[in-house]
Amino acid sequence: MTSYTTRPATLADAPAIARIYSEGIADRIATFETETRTSAQILEWFRPGTLIVVAGAEKGIAAFAASFPYSTRPCYAGIGEFSVYVARDQRRQGAGRVVLSALIEAARTSRLHKLTSRVFPENAASRALLKRLDFSEIGTHRRHGKLDGIWRDCVIVELLLDEEPLSAQAK
Repeated sequence: MTSYTTRPATLADAPAIARIYSEGIADRIATFETETRTSAQILEWFRPGTLIVVAGAEKGIAAFAASFPYSTRPCYAGIGEFSVYVARDQRRQGAGRVVLSALIEAARTSRLHKLTSRVFPENAASRALLKRLDFSEIGTHRRHGKLDGIWRDCVIVELLLDEEPLSAQAK
């Protein structure tokens, strides 16, 4: 396993984040997006209410995790919709777990109530990671969006941040 360090992302990380996100888009394993992202587009993410964390190794930024407000409606305040992306050459080496763990802690520090996302059912690596970090799979959006002209399902995941994790309850 590679050793990773985490920190809040800075504007200078936008090129690395764009590269990693664009790899995930091109691989068609984690998002409905089909157009790669530029650094300028990533810079737009840096606004109040958004949390962005990066994991680095010797070679630079290996992964990022980001949480965006789920909705502008007041009733959803405190809910973050998150994403995690790992550089192709760093996958299956622990970067995803490290960066998502750091995002969870940042969300708790920011007093978010919940993190939620959607995952393609066949994305076994992401689903296994999310289960290890106490996310619950709470349902499936059937034929939720089109990717390359094909309707795709999404598994809905969530983690309540103001409750004791299930893994801690079992101890």
